[in-house]
Amino acid sequence: MLACLLTVLSGCMYPGGQEQTNTRSYRESVDRVQRALDQFQTDTGILPIITAGPETPRYEKYRIDMIQMHDKGYLEEIPSAAFEQGGSVYFLVLNEEVDPTVKVMDLLTVQKVNDVQRMVDSYRSKHDGASPVQDGPQAYPGLYMVDLKLAGAQNYKVSSVFSGQEQPFLVDDEGVVYLDYGFDIMQVIDKSQLDAKADQEKDLRQYLTDHSYYVPVKSLPYRWQEDAPVAMATGK
Repeated sequence: MLACLLTVLSGCMYPGGQEQTNTRSYRESVDRVQRALDQFQTDTGILPIITAGPETPRYEKYRIDMIQMHDKGYLEEIPSAAFEQGGSVYFLVLNEEVDPTVKVMDLLTVQKVNDVQRMVDSYRSKHDGASPVQDGPQAYPGLYMVDLKLAGAQNYKVSSVFSGQEQPFLVDDEGVVYLDYGFDIMQVIDKSQLDAKADQEKDLRQYLTDHSYYVPVKSLPYRWQEDAPVAMATGK
């Protein structure tokens, strides 16, 4: 069901200029779900989440059980943007143990990356395990820019939910595809005048979730190195 719905939705990617509009439109829904989640936890002592397996990335892991919250009266209606209503996002929980916070995961972005992953897999199967990457130096240590034309994926472009800019696709030595959030992280650091140097071990993706309703799906951890965010290929 999910794959079918996402295939339909994949033709409706947000144009780059709509990032601020999307943020405004999600504010009311996220706030409403947050209030319902808080009350549910206060009443029951647990969170209404659908727990994924241990291999699930942190920014995709704790999906809110919207049906349960609706059926138990905590949500009068499920937001139209939610997948459960035919929308294009999952509502998730971050900081589930300390300060449960509601965020949204863009399923259109997920589908685009999955599509490119399939094309990269196909290319590798025909080229002795070599990935379709751009000529030149590595994007980050152990990470390379996907050559979309070489992969046959030139039409699969993603506009960042954070900045509206086109996002490069990255691929590691094992052929796993990710999105590059380096530009988005740097933009938040510059706009908010954050001191990224203060903690060299900090995962800089937190800056994105601190300043947005979205989570960075299909991402790797980022550290501050040599005055820039650097994706960590070994930190999946």
